[in-house]
Amino acid sequence: MSSNPRKTDVILIGAGVMSATLGAILKELAPSWEMKVFEKLAGAGEESSNEWNNAGTGHAALCELNYTSEKPDGTVDIGKAVAINEQFQISRQFWSYLVQSKLIDNPEQFIRPIPHISFVQGDQNVAFLKKRFDALSNHPLFQGMEYSDDPEQLKQWFPLMMEGRVPGEEPLAATKMDSGTDVNFGALTRRLFDHLQQQQVEIHYQHRVDQLKRTSDGLWSLKVRNLTNGQVEHHMAKFVFIGSGGGSLHLLQKTGIPESRQIGGFPVSGLFMVCNNPEVVEQHHAKVYGKAKVGAPPMSVPHLDTRYIDNKKTLLFGPFAGFSPKFLKTGSNLDLITSVKPNNLLTMLSAGVKEMALTKYLIQQVMLSHEKRMEELREFIPNAKSEDWEMVVAGQRVQVIKDTEAGGRGTLQFGTEVVSAADGSIAALLGASPGASTAVHVMLELLGRCFPEQMGAWEPKIREMIPSYGISLSANPDLFQELQQSTAHTLGLTEEEVKELVYS
Repeated sequence: MSSNPRKTDVILIGAGVMSATLGAILKELAPSWEMKVFEKLAGAGEESSNEWNNAGTGHAALCELNYTSEKPDGTVDIGKAVAINEQFQISRQFWSYLVQSKLIDNPEQFIRPIPHISFVQGDQNVAFLKKRFDALSNHPLFQGMEYSDDPEQLKQWFPLMMEGRVPGEEPLAATKMDSGTDVNFGALTRRLFDHLQQQQVEIHYQHRVDQLKRTSDGLWSLKVRNLTNGQVEHHMAKFVFIGSGGGSLHLLQKTGIPESRQIGGFPVSGLFMVCNNPEVVEQHHAKVYGKAKVGAPPMSVPHLDTRYIDNKKTLLFGPFAGFSPKFLKTGSNLDLITSVKPNNLLTMLSAGVKEMALTKYLIQQVMLSHEKRMEELREFIPNAKSEDWEMVVAGQRVQVIKDTEAGGRGTLQFGTEVVSAADGSIAALLGASPGASTAVHVMLELLGRCFPEQMGAWEPKIREMIPSYGISLSANPDLFQELQQSTAHTLGLTEEEVKELVYS
């Protein structure tokens, strides 16, 4: 056991895409700062960031129908879609900067061009999609969006999904954006940590943070256990970031900061069906998002995805929800129970009363047989054969529960949440989608909150990395087009490469 605490400037807990992003940004802004990373697993990106544990969609609201809502007057609110698109553009710019600066290489290993398609069935949904298209296609960030309700055109866009449908049986419609992406966040995370290691960042795998405590001189003291030999180490830092996915809530609670109170978490596991027939996989080239069924939560939006994992094209459908009390795939069955504290008990109980529909939904999902899941898949692929598809368990997502003015006590939050101490000395990331796609935006906001005094000096470098920093791309369409083209070229997302991938 080490008796003398080892001091450093920054400690990152968790080796996922959020810690990797924050570490990479900080190394550019403050290269002299010493940094350490502690990860309880054997490598980087093995939990939520792993390519098998998330949908791999570059979330830019090009096809995700849950980011646009129909208002009481019948118009479509695109505010959230625009905001998420702007945030994804920031990620694209930062990744492009890293590639251009030769800090990471081979972008085709973590990002590829793939059409993003919204697909609906039935008169009411078709009407909604048309209104959504009219609202988005006139916006600068969504230029190039196509709409069609012509079955012949839809056959061109997704032949596998049109095969076996009875002509005229039900109205169908889709929108298509060719500028969509498939992002392998696991590969990206590993590349970023390789880069950090080359920058002399100490990365300690198989090390678990057991305790965090504020010292009298304002530093944070961490008790860290080496899981390979059981030894306990003590480390101290000026700033700590808790980016350990589902494990963040427990660590945040251990900090004792006032901001950690009245916050709880509810775990939802994801299941995907993966196609094991290469002939079927080759018939589809798009990410196709449908509309969640009435009463279903936002995380249940069905989608059929072309994915590239380990340089192999594959096809996934889902997600189906499951339930486990674990907050991580590698977590404990006691995670949910032990997250309930006196200061969040009423918040959790209130959520339990409010979210009976979610509980019912999860029970129904858990009870689904393979054939029942195939029935849902056949709404996308009518001729899907059971023997061509098998189930894979994706990652655990902990949905944040908190008291809000709008929703009252025990409101379930479907999104990404940053919780930080008033003095900015510690911050934790909670929540889920759009998560990794907007990691750069989230981390820049975190830096503004935790390092306000340094932001002025850092701004020129931030603008070098992210040319649109502080600028609305919606209000500057020429700049958007310029950055869209330059990042597409750097990241290998140009039109020529799209055609090459489609027809190769």
